[in-house]
Amino acid sequence: MNPDDVAVFRRARLLLLLDLLAEDTPAGVDAERIGVYDFLAAYPLLLVRGDDDPDRFTLLMAGFDDRAVAYSSAGPRLVTAQQHLARDLTALVGMGLVAMAADGRIRYRPTSAGTAAAASLTATYARSYVTAARIIVRRLRRLSGRRLREVVRRCISVEPDHLKDFR
Repeated sequence: MNPDDVAVFRRARLLLLLDLLAEDTPAGVDAERIGVYDFLAAYPLLLVRGDDDPDRFTLLMAGFDDRAVAYSSAGPRLVTAQQHLARDLTALVGMGLVAMAADGRIRYRPTSAGTAAAASLTATYARSYVTAARIIVRRLRRLSGRRLREVVRRCISVEPDHLKDFR
């Protein structure tokens, strides 16, 4: 079974991301941006590709490996993640871990209970995910929605180097 198929896993990851985002965006973040950040933080080597990129070494040391099978099916994984996102955010709101506010767009931010829950997530994967999320957010936070979608399109359309030998 793929961990992305487990609702508790996806929701914990979203909580970690929202807690990280709250540092710079206390008003919250819209679902589209959350979805992009979460997907690329789960598969950061789709964005951080260059061997000479200093963030690549950090991600490799955090346990990410673009030779994993998941990287060869990025497009379908993105579609599946998008299908789960609204339901997962709604569940987090229902549990009182995330607050929702509307100001032209619906934005999400962690509640104090959500921040406490995120702080309690101490597994190695949680630390690796937060490391990747920091890198992804730093690189993408200033992009418009249109540019963000372009970046995602490019990330999922480039074939991983290790698969080029199998064409």
